[in-house]
Amino acid sequence: MLDTATYTPRLRTLFKDSIKAALKEEFGYKNDMEIPRLDKIVLNIGCGAEAVKDSKKAKAAQDDLTALTGQQAVITKAKKSIAGFRVREDMPLGAKVTLRGDRMYDFLDRLITIAMPRIRDFRGVSGTSFDGRGNYAMGMKEHIVFPEINFDKVDEVWGLDIVITTTAETDAEAKALLKHFNMPFNS
Repeated sequence: MLDTATYTPRLRTLFKDSIKAALKEEFGYKNDMEIPRLDKIVLNIGCGAEAVKDSKKAKAAQDDLTALTGQQAVITKAKKSIAGFRVREDMPLGAKVTLRGDRMYDFLDRLITIAMPRIRDFRGVSGTSFDGRGNYAMGMKEHIVFPEINFDKVDEVWGLDIVITTTAETDAEAKALLKHFNMPFNS
């Protein structure tokens, strides 16, 4: 059992001890508050057509995200009805969770050091998936690469969207921040 009063995530300590100074020197920031930092990480599983056929799929996705992050995920619902997709308003379609603080740093650490090396034919993540304002979005085809997910109990393999939001003003600053966290960019 972790003593939460004294526990500090490894990446948060790394950020405070070395990454802040490296970024300050690299970009010539005058003030420490200008240095980019992680703001939040949002994870999303969209069940799609499976959730339309069986409403329990969204609950299963919620349970998987909760196990993955250690934080209760919320079920996402359709905003409006679309007859062509057989979707009704307020129908459960997936799940999402927003991580901040220590859980965010813990998840990023597990993503980079444990989950990404377990992906088949992994050659790094795209270095061009920034939005122009310092936020990075990526997708994973299988959520079962995380050790928290028991492969034997999974009835459906979901795709997972991960959005890393930073306080960086530009994509170059955000990419430098993530590189210091050892994000394996392929370009």
